[in-house]
Amino acid sequence: MTDVFRGSFTQQEPIPEEGIEAAVAVMRSGRLHRYNTAPGEVAQTVMLEQEFADMVGARYCLAVASGGYAMGTALRAVGVRPGDRVLTNAFTLAPVPGAIAAVGAVPVFVGVTRQLVIDLDDLAAKADQADVLLLSHMRGHIADMEALMALCDASGITVIEDCAHTMGAAWNGVPSGTQGKVGCYSCQTYKHVNAGEGGLLVMDDPEIAARAVMLSGSYMLYESHRAGPPKEMFETIRYEMPNVSGRMDNLRAAILRPQLRDLDRQCARWNERYFRIEGGLRGTPGLTVIDRPARETIVGSSIQFLLDGWAAPDVQEVLRRCRERGVELKWFGAAEPIGFTSRYDSWQYVKSERMPASDAVLAGIVDMRVPLTFSLEDCDLIARIIRSEVGAVHQNVRDGARSPA
Repeated sequence: MTDVFRGSFTQQEPIPEEGIEAAVAVMRSGRLHRYNTAPGEVAQTVMLEQEFADMVGARYCLAVASGGYAMGTALRAVGVRPGDRVLTNAFTLAPVPGAIAAVGAVPVFVGVTRQLVIDLDDLAAKADQADVLLLSHMRGHIADMEALMALCDASGITVIEDCAHTMGAAWNGVPSGTQGKVGCYSCQTYKHVNAGEGGLLVMDDPEIAARAVMLSGSYMLYESHRAGPPKEMFETIRYEMPNVSGRMDNLRAAILRPQLRDLDRQCARWNERYFRIEGGLRGTPGLTVIDRPARETIVGSSIQFLLDGWAAPDVQEVLRRCRERGVELKWFGAAEPIGFTSRYDSWQYVKSERMPASDAVLAGIVDMRVPLTFSLEDCDLIARIIRSEVGAVHQNVRDGARSPA
């Protein structure tokens, strides 16, 4: 009998009981707004910011409404203005170029390597085109950060890190998000902590931090930000920065704080599942596993592999066969955007040049979520199904049933 996976790729674990109790307490108080506190009370958002800053080793932290808002705020705070050009990955998700476009700037796409990280050679070639890089650690793959930062420092490029998929990850022991000027994180349901929506920014520069706090909608209540810069930083900035309200509320902060305390254990559980699936896929004819560098500490909340050089109909056949057996795979080579998946030539508000080498990589990227609701036995089953169906289609191509690329 053919194995079929009966589980869900979108089912998350429940919010921890401690988070539920804290959320109920906030609701009973009625004080959901971060600046609405009783005498002597410290807001949940304030404590969340302090705890996250301590966790990653940053001086300042700001809690906001979403990861996309965090990126837009970071861009404004480092000085990006309408019409400016901003470098960013060609392999990313729509909110990244969307954040650039939202501030009136123009994305300049940088290529992707077969390791699914930004192409440093292409970045060097385009370094004279912009003063800011919005670096996406797409699907948790981290580039050689020493080499990247050396290149950007030498070229006078300010780096903002999009860490939507790397909360809890590190490069060479340095937490993701702390090497650039600003690190931006997401707390959306499918990320490493779940508030439905939400975002966090970290930075060490007090002027950038003050700008971000004002942009988030602090009015003149910035002194309540215990993970914010000293009040002296606001003397001029409070008159110069617009209020672009995007604060996080106390309800979401209450839900998140227990999840942050448990993040190390959760990351270990994700990695256990990731490497179980990866091990089951290794050696599959026609399938390339993405080897992770020794200096990269990953959080395996999703897994990617390459069907390198495959014709589009053959990739689509793999997706169809796996879907019929309950395994949901996403593909970055599709001509049209589907669900959450799109690619740089889908974003037609940007005039972008073709990148043939990157197009060839994107054409083979297959992507799959790895929720913590999967058991290790589920992971084994999923890997067997993918291995079986990739192998079958690959054999058909070899036998001439389909035309290779």
